[in-house]
Amino acid sequence: MDPNSTAETRIADLLDRQHTAFRAEGQPTAEQRRQRIQAVIDMLVAHHEDLVAAIDADFGGRPRGYSLMNDVLGSITTLKDARENLDAWMAPQDRAAFAPYDQLGAGAHVRYQPKGSVGIIGTWNAPLFTLLSPLAGVLAAGNRAVLKPSEVVPRTAALLAEIVTASLDPEVVAIVTGGPDVADALTSLPFDHLVFTGSTAVGKLVMANAAKNLVPVTLELGGKSPTIIGRSADLETAAFRIAVGKATNGGQICVSPDTAFVPRELLEAFIAAVQKAYAELLPTTEGNLDAVAVVNDRHVARVDGYIDDAIARGARVETAPTGPPPTTGRRRPLRLVVDPPADAAIRAEEIFGSAMVVLGYDELDDVIAEINASPRPLALYYFGTDAAEQAHVLDHTLSGGVTVNEVMMHPGLQDAPFGGVGASGMGHYNGREGFAEFSHTRAVFEAAAADPRREWGMLPPFHDGFEAQMAAQVTP
Repeated sequence: MDPNSTAETRIADLLDRQHTAFRAEGQPTAEQRRQRIQAVIDMLVAHHEDLVAAIDADFGGRPRGYSLMNDVLGSITTLKDARENLDAWMAPQDRAAFAPYDQLGAGAHVRYQPKGSVGIIGTWNAPLFTLLSPLAGVLAAGNRAVLKPSEVVPRTAALLAEIVTASLDPEVVAIVTGGPDVADALTSLPFDHLVFTGSTAVGKLVMANAAKNLVPVTLELGGKSPTIIGRSADLETAAFRIAVGKATNGGQICVSPDTAFVPRELLEAFIAAVQKAYAELLPTTEGNLDAVAVVNDRHVARVDGYIDDAIARGARVETAPTGPPPTTGRRRPLRLVVDPPADAAIRAEEIFGSAMVVLGYDELDDVIAEINASPRPLALYYFGTDAAEQAHVLDHTLSGGVTVNEVMMHPGLQDAPFGGVGASGMGHYNGREGFAEFSHTRAVFEAAAADPRREWGMLPPFHDGFEAQMAAQVTP
């Protein structure tokens, strides 16, 4: 491939090669799909140490154990689940033929067939997982893929490009690197499906580009992830689990609890409990190798700017661990922004960092009304033991997924879909639903040998009673 060619030309060449190979091969067998999934697993196993070292360097401090858990093992688990289940997922499903053909021996079934080539654009906060987790469903469905890692983590992107190129057949899985221009070029081409993980603003651009070629999209876009503390909740347990969630990846996760709604009379107790729990996890910020650094200076300034704006608007900010936060470096304590006004930036923007809004409430229905007046979130969390209240929350809100009495657990379900709704995205991956997302669900009708339509007077020339015969079947 000519290194001086444009990004669009290079990607178009890869796409053309994959489409040519796809058409020549036809539908790959289950064994071929397993081999392709296994090749990705083997690649991760062979290179996991170098990959987590690259992620650590890109973040300027990310525990390697966390990267192993989240990115390497998270990806391997999803790939293995697809490998083990794809036979069942691939099996045609019998469907009922309609009357009267069902009584004459006709049959029907649904087949799940590969679409072709899928473009997958990952993000920086989980640079392996957001590429390879959807890839599991893509390969299980019999497709090919072109990966585009995030340029925000350049060492990881370069290393991943090197090992993918060396380990995998580019006519099955290829990779391209670069910035927004490369992403724009990729999403402007006639792929058979696109997967994008990132911000809502960029998701809109991806969807607009995809529309030029009528390419279906799967968008995982994040959101405010509201967290409701019911009056029946165990406050210490809720505070601890939320603190764990906020400590995870420095809050740089699309399903990180973003805004906590707390009964007003429990507000101060909740804040104190979160501070205590978080300080037990990360008693110091500066130089603490267990604390994940903010990925770059731009994102440090962005989150710090939200805090400064909230303070300027009269909000109270509490920290965990307590004390003045550092003004240098890229590690930050957890900052709890208490009751910021509605026009504060931190109330509108996804935080994606080590901060959380805490709002006191009097009536639960007021909380539900506020959640429903906002863009649909990717995740919603409820803490409490009141079954009726829990059901009321679930029945009167809409989000991509829900975790009850914990945070960030539902994305880990292998046998359930993960994805957003509305502003937090569309489509999903994981498990059977992910396989179906990247498949063309094709209906097949198998006709019976006999066709009684002529003798029943249902074909031209129509007899005088045909209209009355049809009208007689219009029943409530």
